[in-house]
Parts: sequence; structure tokens; C-alpha cells
Amino acid sequence: RSRAVPSRLPVRGPSSPDGVRLGMDAGFDRNQEATCYVGDLDSQVDEALLWELCVQCGPVVNVHIPKDKLTQMHMGFGFVEFKGQPDAEYAIKVLNMIKLHGKPIRVNAASKDNETVDVGANIFVGNLDPEVDEKLLYDTFSAFGTIVSTPKIMRDPDTGNSRGFGFVSFDAFEASDAAIESMNGQFLCNRPISCTYAIKKDSKGERHGSAAERLLAANNPLRRIAAAARPNQYFASVPGGLMAIAGALPPPPPGALPPPPPGMPPPPPGMPPPPGMPPPPPGMPPPPPGMPPPPPDDMPPPPPPDDDAPPPPPPSDDMPPPP
Repeated sequence: RSRAVPSRLPVRGPSSPDGVRLGMDAGFDRNQEATCYVGDLDSQVDEALLWELCVQCGPVVNVHIPKDKLTQMHMGFGFVEFKGQPDAEYAIKVLNMIKLHGKPIRVNAASKDNETVDVGANIFVGNLDPEVDEKLLYDTFSAFGTIVSTPKIMRDPDTGNSRGFGFVSFDAFEASDAAIESMNGQFLCNRPISCTYAIKKDSKGERHGSAAERLLAANNPLRRIAAAARPNQYFASVPGGLMAIAGALPPPPPGALPPPPPGMPPPPPGMPPPPGMPPPPPGMPPPPPGMPPPPPDDMPPPPPPDDDAPPPPPPSDDMPPPP
């Protein structure tokens, strides 16, 4: 008896010079943890160009850009499988929001692409400098939470120049509230920017961030906890940032001396400061051994000069010159 042949067999697509599979939908055997989703691709971007871009971040195993069956035009997104998960994570940090054919692309983990949802936490960013692009806007505002789509800067259709304002969409209102509170009035490229909630489309001036939107977002089953999703922590040396450490330390008691600077040994316990001498400023080295202490503040002043003392003799011409 003949065995049934499956209707769809995996066909090996064209290969790059390094033997990387191009144009092959390897979703059935793809390593999801090592695969990046690449979105907002320009129509001129093909798989060879995407491979050439991503191979600079690590070994690439497979590149696939889905195409429409009728027009054979790609649908603006693709998938890049790397050899390992560290290579994919590095590519996300390096390639996200760079421009291909003048259009910023969005790069994130393929396994997390469908986990974000637009809840209406959309903010308006105004008074932008012409040098501010989508990547700078993403790098600035992603410190407050996960951005669900590429930040949009409104541009002139003829020249492509920025019109001075844009929009950023978060996955939670906690992130958008923090971004507005922290960034409104701050300088970005030597210009103070304005941040507020954007006006809803097809509405009579109603802005996002209403109580109804917040209630719907809180009850959304697809909503993720924003506290654990902050992809950009450039200014935090530890999880939670320096402010979390400062807030965890108890305040010093009233009248206590400031702690010694890092690397300086603390004074021995129970050692009082010298009488009448203020404590040395932080960072000042102690006096060398054997050096007498400075005079106390209550020491009497020196006696005034005596007016009855004879004046010194005038200089004589016979006095030999000094050697």
C-alpha cells in the first residue's frame, strides 16, 4: 500500500552566501526565543536586505517576510531567526527604531509581539526640534513603560521634514501618566517639549485618559503589568533605579554627621570630635600623626603693640650690604 504524501512539504528557499534560508516560512520549527519580529518595513525592503542588516548583530538562521498571494508584495513585517537567544536580544537593543529607506522599523521578540494592546494611553508631544526623530522619541519615552507601536512624528508629505509634534502610545495609563508628569516642560534637543493626552480621532475635542478608558483598561484581560515591562533603563544601575535605593535607606537622625564617602574608613566608635573644633567636611583626610590640634575658639587674642617702645634705629651708610 502506498503511503499518503502530505500536501505541503517544507521547501528550502534561496540561500544567502552563508547558507541562511531566505523566503522560507519555518514557523513549524522556528526557535521562538531566538526569533525577532521586524515591523513597519518599507515596500523596498526584501529578505536579502533584512539579512544583511541583522547579520551584523549575530549569526542568522532564517529570514522570512510574508507576501500577499495575489500581488506578491510583502505585508510590511517579517521574522528573523538568530542562532541563539542572546543574539536576538542584542538585535532588539541595537536595531529597534533604525531607519530603512527612510522609515523607522520596529524590532521586538516574536513571542511577545501579540501581548501588547492599545488601551488608549496615547500622549501628544509638541514643540519638537527638527532633529528629533522616531528613535530618539522611542528611546526617551520607553523608560516609562512599553510602547505598543512606533512613535509617530507628523511630517510634511513633500519634504519629509518634521512638523514639530508627534504621538506616543503606551500599553498602560500608569506609564503615560508618568511620562506626562516627568517630561512635560523638559528640554529635548534644546527645546522644552509639551506632553499631554492626545485628542481622540473623530471626536469633538475629547482627549484620551478619561475615567471610562481607564476602567476598560483595568478590566482588559490582555493588559500586562506595566511595572515589569520597562525595556529602557539607561539611567538605572540596578533594578528599580537609584531612587529606589535612596527611598529604601532610613533617614539619618537629627544632628548626626553625614556618612563618610565611599572608600574612606569610618572613625573609631566612641571617638568624640576635638573640643571647640567643628567636624571636618566629608572627604577631608585626617591630620597627620603628631600635628598639634588647632587653637580653640575661646583662646584670648594676642596683646596689642606697645606705643612706648623705641622705634628701630635708622639704617646706617656704613652697614655692609647683605650677602
